[in-house]
Amino acid sequence: MSAAPSVQPVPSPMAPGLRVGRAALAVSFLLQGTTFALLVTCIPEIQHRYGLSDGLLPVFLAAVPILAGVGSILSEQLVKRTGARAVLRVVQPAVCLSLAGAGLGGSLWQLALALGAFGLLVGALDASMNMLGVGLQHRYGRSIMIGFHAAFSLGGILGAGIAGLGSHYDLGLPVLFGTAGAVIAPLAVLTGTRFAGPAELGDAVREAAEAAARSIPWRPLLPLCLAMACAYIADASVSNYSVKYLTDGLGSREDLAKLSYLGYMVAMLLGRALGDRAVQRFGAVAVVRGGAALAALGFGLAALAPAAWAGIASFTVLGFGICAIIPQVFAAGGRLFPADSDAAVARLNLFNYVGFLIGSPLVGAIADASSYRWALLAPMLLVLAVLPLAERFAPAPVAAPAAA
Repeated sequence: MSAAPSVQPVPSPMAPGLRVGRAALAVSFLLQGTTFALLVTCIPEIQHRYGLSDGLLPVFLAAVPILAGVGSILSEQLVKRTGARAVLRVVQPAVCLSLAGAGLGGSLWQLALALGAFGLLVGALDASMNMLGVGLQHRYGRSIMIGFHAAFSLGGILGAGIAGLGSHYDLGLPVLFGTAGAVIAPLAVLTGTRFAGPAELGDAVREAAEAAARSIPWRPLLPLCLAMACAYIADASVSNYSVKYLTDGLGSREDLAKLSYLGYMVAMLLGRALGDRAVQRFGAVAVVRGGAALAALGFGLAALAPAAWAGIASFTVLGFGICAIIPQVFAAGGRLFPADSDAAVARLNLFNYVGFLIGSPLVGAIADASSYRWALLAPMLLVLAVLPLAERFAPAPVAAPAAA
């Protein structure tokens, strides 16, 4: 749920195990992307298994980001005592087990317990993964966080594909989530043995945390915070409701409906791979404007989609639009406060939770009152709010040299 912070180079030399730690963390991001995609693409099956009404579904979905925020705050205290590596080694296998629990229960209280645990643990996982990633980035002295988040997108593609196969062969949630937990949890444990620790990172994680804690003014960041929240409202709408829209709104088969999220994640991955070149050629302002317009077009096409194939294509278009906005929010924040870029990034990152907290209940409530077609127009209008904010993404003008 977060993107690449700006870099504060650290001059200390790299330890031999640093590359191994980087590869291990990339695998951790991939496993988390797979786990998250399995959960969100199976929301219709979860709703059917537990008899969850359309009115109650947004409540359950909204509770996850709230608890994730709590888990993120709690994990920061644990990291101070034990280190990001120790926290990550524990919470990632536990997230996999909570996913299995969501598929094995049969009563609403069991679902609430499983999703509550998932929310708390995924918040701690998100925080510790990114803390470790920022520490590695500080030791490398150059941007490497984009690669980690690309691995998350790749995991999302994998998870959506697995969910589609599970639906096609009618495996059921106990088999699908149980097997996924039984496979991914041991992989997470094994990957955790290769994470970078104090020998490789030194004080890099602590230095990054101290940089992020420095006080900077809120006012210059507020337009970027709004853009971040709007982008994540759009992302939450796709994550939680794209599959359900295809099944309930367009009458799609459940296995085919999973392709909506898969197409979205493929577009995110490809867009992030090409995004830097687009910014270099056209500039950040043009890329953000084009991304917001393309995302709004994707929502509009999805709302008008006559059939499942059109819905899948629409969400793919939407992914190409959203992927351009989020990384540029972080880049613009770093340019505003070049000496305190980590502090700016930490504040901007809070608004991914704000977006998820607003997006799920908003779309769910409108859909319950009318239909999913009308519900998709709400995030479309909100993502259009990024257009007048695009000027805030422009690099600061370089002062002309004084005349002799």
